[in-house]
Amino acid sequence: MTRDLTEITVVGEDDTGLIAEVTSLLFERSINIEDLDQAVREGVFRMTMRVDTSEMVTTEEKLREDLTELGDELGVDVQVRFPADRETQTIAVLVTKESHCLEALFEAWANGDLGADIEVVIGNHDDLEPLAAKYDVPFHDIGDEKGTPDEDQLLDLLAEYDADLIALARYMRILSPDVVFRYESRIINVHPSLLPAFPGASAYMQAIEEGVRIAGVTAHYVTTDLDQGPIITQRAFNVPDDATEAELQQIGQPLEAEALIEAIKLHLNDEVSVHRGRTKLRDPEETSAQLGAPEKLDQLNPDRPIDGLGEFVAEDDGEIEADD
Repeated sequence: MTRDLTEITVVGEDDTGLIAEVTSLLFERSINIEDLDQAVREGVFRMTMRVDTSEMVTTEEKLREDLTELGDELGVDVQVRFPADRETQTIAVLVTKESHCLEALFEAWANGDLGADIEVVIGNHDDLEPLAAKYDVPFHDIGDEKGTPDEDQLLDLLAEYDADLIALARYMRILSPDVVFRYESRIINVHPSLLPAFPGASAYMQAIEEGVRIAGVTAHYVTTDLDQGPIITQRAFNVPDDATEAELQQIGQPLEAEALIEAIKLHLNDEVSVHRGRTKLRDPEETSAQLGAPEKLDQLNPDRPIDGLGEFVAEDDGEIEADD
């Protein structure tokens, strides 16, 4: 996200001419398009633009009004976020029943370490409402008796609270393209595996069944492809012999919270960018974030031999034969 550019998102049913209609409106108002990306998934069209409005021949209020009217005519939803709209950053947290990530987020917020305010907690069950109440944060249960979320209600709440970032704190439901497209590159999830290995449900059990010796967790941007969004941070741990799923959860859950919070801070501080599906630190020299394993692991790993840099070189062209 570039702070001095205005972000425009268009979401709705796919139809011909949508891009031309919107870009023509911007051109007529002397607005330069710096970046444009569009996609269609399950019949849902999404276009995300980052535009320079510094020399536009209209006001912010009028541009927002004109784009909303055009969206109504085209049957699409148009969101506009000017740079000033992002000065005070807020977070909406989505949860199910697991408390550890939400608890860690609240603690970081209370300690002044988060860099943004948690405005609302939205769950598909009401189990974590008492935890939100402890921190005086509004809680909304959008799930039915089986936990199936009402996504129309979810979208209404996200629009009402106008959060800069949506954090999935072990939210155990798949978001539809209708939600993901509206908040492109503004949804971060934490998954209990070293993605791309073991996506989907029961990741710790998948690790046990596959017999891996090292497992971990991954915080990533959410896309319409399940657990395949750009990876931001990861943490790893050894898998004990004969470990149960519950034992791996006990090891992994603190790391889930840590990786999620690290990823959120990087996003809020605009320290990470995404290019061709891969995240990159904007200024690695100025960022002390732990993206992967601790640095001390590098000191433990051997640094030789390496091809082409062997300490011993044959003195002649003869082959060295190994002993039988």
